[in-house]
Amino acid sequence: MKKFLTLLFAVACITGLSQKLPAYQLFTASGKKTDFSKMLKAMQQQEVILFGEYHDNPISHWLQLELTRSLGNQRQITLGAEMFEADNQQALNAFLAGKLSAKGLDSNARLWKNYPTDYAPLVKYAKEKNYAFIATNIPRRYASMVAKGGFEVLDTVSAEAKTWMMPLPVAYDSLLPCYKNMLQMMGGHGSSNLPKAQAVKDATMAYFILQHLQPGVPFIHYNGAYHSDNYESINWYLKRSKPGIKIGTISTVTQKDISKLEKENTGKADFIIVVDEDMTRTY
Repeated sequence: MKKFLTLLFAVACITGLSQKLPAYQLFTASGKKTDFSKMLKAMQQQEVILFGEYHDNPISHWLQLELTRSLGNQRQITLGAEMFEADNQQALNAFLAGKLSAKGLDSNARLWKNYPTDYAPLVKYAKEKNYAFIATNIPRRYASMVAKGGFEVLDTVSAEAKTWMMPLPVAYDSLLPCYKNMLQMMGGHGSSNLPKAQAVKDATMAYFILQHLQPGVPFIHYNGAYHSDNYESINWYLKRSKPGIKIGTISTVTQKDISKLEKENTGKADFIIVVDEDMTRTY
């Protein structure tokens, strides 16, 4: 009996500890606590879902997979990601079709270093369900060119290269906070072309999302939170090309106290994942 009581006490302590150390909390844009089921229900009504992540945050990646499975097990969906550049679509398609091994994909595509742990499960799910997975990002070499020389340098690239990006000329609003704040964060030391490099990524991702959008088939897109926070960036380009499009947004933030949403994080997205700032990073 004494051993049983000791074990019961230990279990109670562990349970109590786990209840006091939640890994994350979901909030609405206004800061109201919510849960995964409500987020799922809201996302089921959208044409496009922009899931803003912290690239090294395991909670972001876990919830991406859980949301994708929850949506994709009910109906057909399309997946897409910033982490795949448009000129790698052929290799990605070959892998999804079973014509290229995982090792072959690694050799033929520029995979991020955290691909095996954070994005491979999403690609594997798409393969199992025979769902499209779209490489939406502009090849980084062209974004780098814009960062150095502005939008004009894109006029000099090949016709083939232009198929891997948004149509030219690039629409751009330098007064959008997402771009204006980039320069402010750099304390005036950055080139005015840096926000333009960000913009060509946003514009290209929006372009390829719309190119592969099908009626009745939600498109879930994984991107760094800055690419969709505050209903700007990718949002702005999607709505500019297709006014009235139904977009659901999710963002990720970290806080010391996850019991309430800090004021600076309100309004970032329809749903905000608040992760304990002590959470282990994936790299």
